[in-house]
Amino acid sequence: MIIKKTPKLRVCFEPSSLYNLVTDKPLSRLENSRVVKDKERRFLFFEMSKQTKVSNFFRNPKLNDSTSPKKKDKKPVKKRIILSSDEESNSENDIKKVKLEKEKEQEDKVESSSEIEENNVKEEHDDNSESELASTNKLIDQKDMKDVGADWKKGEPVPYAGLCKTFEAIESTTKRLEIQEYLTSFFKHIIELSPENLLETLYLCLNRVCPEYENVELGIGESLLIKAIAEVTGRTPQKVKNELAKVGDLGKVARDSKNNQKSISSMFGNRDKLLTVFKVFNSMKKIASLTGHSSQDLKVKEIQNLLISCRGEEPKFLIRSLEGKLRIGLAEQTVLICLAQAFVVTDKEYGKLTKVKKTEELTEAIKIIKSVYSELPSYDKIVPALLKGGIKNLREHCKLTPGIPLKPMLAHPTKSITEVLDRVEGHKFTCEFKYDGERGQIHKFGGGTTKIFSRNLEDNTAKFPDIIEKISKAANSDIESYVLDCEVVAWDLEKHTLLPFQVLSTRKRKDVKEAEIKVSVCLFAFDLLYLNGESLLMKPLEERRKLMNNSFQEVKDEFFFVQNINATNTEEIQSYLDESIKANCEGLMVKILDGLESTYEPSKRSRNWLKLKKDYLSGVGDSLDLVVVGAFYGRGKRTNVYGAFLLACYDPEHEEYQTVCKIGTGFSDSDLETHFNYLKEKEMSEPKSYFNYDKGTKPDVWFEPCQVWEIKAADLSISPKYKAAVGRVSDTSKGVSLRFPRFIRIREDKKPEDATTSEQVAELFQNQYNNKE
Repeated sequence: MIIKKTPKLRVCFEPSSLYNLVTDKPLSRLENSRVVKDKERRFLFFEMSKQTKVSNFFRNPKLNDSTSPKKKDKKPVKKRIILSSDEESNSENDIKKVKLEKEKEQEDKVESSSEIEENNVKEEHDDNSESELASTNKLIDQKDMKDVGADWKKGEPVPYAGLCKTFEAIESTTKRLEIQEYLTSFFKHIIELSPENLLETLYLCLNRVCPEYENVELGIGESLLIKAIAEVTGRTPQKVKNELAKVGDLGKVARDSKNNQKSISSMFGNRDKLLTVFKVFNSMKKIASLTGHSSQDLKVKEIQNLLISCRGEEPKFLIRSLEGKLRIGLAEQTVLICLAQAFVVTDKEYGKLTKVKKTEELTEAIKIIKSVYSELPSYDKIVPALLKGGIKNLREHCKLTPGIPLKPMLAHPTKSITEVLDRVEGHKFTCEFKYDGERGQIHKFGGGTTKIFSRNLEDNTAKFPDIIEKISKAANSDIESYVLDCEVVAWDLEKHTLLPFQVLSTRKRKDVKEAEIKVSVCLFAFDLLYLNGESLLMKPLEERRKLMNNSFQEVKDEFFFVQNINATNTEEIQSYLDESIKANCEGLMVKILDGLESTYEPSKRSRNWLKLKKDYLSGVGDSLDLVVVGAFYGRGKRTNVYGAFLLACYDPEHEEYQTVCKIGTGFSDSDLETHFNYLKEKEMSEPKSYFNYDKGTKPDVWFEPCQVWEIKAADLSISPKYKAAVGRVSDTSKGVSLRFPRFIRIREDKKPEDATTSEQVAELFQNQYNNKE
């Protein structure tokens, strides 16, 4: 077999032990070629200057055997020659002809069969008038395993290619039910064939390597990924960057670079060992654990090892996972729904049920798994329990557990006292001061261990070591375990008063030593969620509050219960609101005290808790927490800093940031300097592929999503220039924008993914519209 190549074609060989079939000796160099070794001596590059026989490059002995074995007695060992895609010639058809000759007929049959079957499934889906869950069930039962990537045998590890095939199918559709169908089907096959890989698969679907509250990050920058891609594919980093600038998706760049290479093993019908979900997950976990001086080099090597084994779409999704964004429109709530459905349809008794009963089973399963996850957000606990006892027994094994934070219950904003009274009519309710601080969830467990978690489940114990001592003084000595919901505020020890949130934000975030603390804090407790082995979530707020008051004692300047009254009319609420403002609070929290509507609802923004701020009484009913994605250079006195910024909300369903407004007011000179010094390190020449913006609002510089700002505005309006909540409030491509936005503060306690969502923007706009009517 002859391959005709132009001069200076670079051919990359790996592994490094090669033989020449003609001379039957180890290959150290090639005639008429120049050998170039990479820095780590991982690959050899040959620059060929004339026709070269591929057979002269390849043979199949054991690596340590210096003699020539009989070819007929030995099975081929997988080796590859990788042709650099930067200098690939036009002889691709010659190689493909050899490679595909034997496979063509079989592939045609498979494709034809799959096409017919897929069309049948789609036609049936279009005609289906059942409910959403029933529709999902019907399609799941009829899908062929290969369609969703389940092309492995029972007991074998789940291939990464199968997961990527599922990701590809999900990425190809925007229909919510189709997304659920693909993922539910894939989970179903894993439960049936390789249940031991279900946990790793779930984490890869969510782009995590551990529970969210462990706050583990991969610590991989774009430059490291570019370096790894360049070295594996024989390209220069600059060429990879140039391609990234064109495509805007490093995952696609990696896929195209890798798949444009030619592998000698593929020409001879050999295939590298398949990547498995288990291998990819554990490699990512290893990358996240690497620290120290040489950690970056070790991370690059680990990434290279994965890329070398990648085929097809695998490089695209691998790189996206390492970047931290799959960008296939797969939200966590969807993953939970699919997990629940998969366990239901896997049950042997499920097929015997009527359609109505099947729908009921699916609905109840989704309700159970969402409820359990809101209390115990740990797949490490939930998945083993599901595999052992199924959905119906899940609540018995997975409950609120001290040491594992739950996402806090949130309040719904209101714009008037009348609105508050309308909502709580017929119920006992309480009004509490709303303190200007940071949400804290304090856990005591395991014989005296105490931890403090933030609203986004971050472990803040190292940030607030002084709180450990304060809470130990306040808690009764007979309490063995508890989970307490409270607000951490900056406190003036001399004046015994609250200090603004800006003062609290000046405290160090990590490795704080008590001797170095300059800003004192005080705790204001408002809810008790767990006490001495018992979850209190389903108890009425009135009962939870009594238990809290009996279990803790106030300590001057260190621990207080939130100030509250049980109001009954407009005048009382207005008077208490004015009192809260005088006390340097933000306003009031109004909560239902009795009945089923007074239970604690983890991770939910509930209308059973209402927040009423002084500035809510006019304009937008709530401030927005938005992500900075771009900036415009300043003029005049702002020449040396950014003069205005482009902000965006977050759409978790589509995993994208949607622009919402341009802001240039509310900043002091020191604010602008601070923003410039921080954000200049986050600049990008091109926007991320998951930025949804209008070209007419393109900023001078783009930023990595890295910081959340609290913003106030006069009101919201429909705009053709911005993409927030696009499709939710208008049938056109118009989105929602803020009128007269004003910067309030940086939200240090929020990650970009915790920003105001597109759904919340749409709701604020709709509320504003309804109030005007």
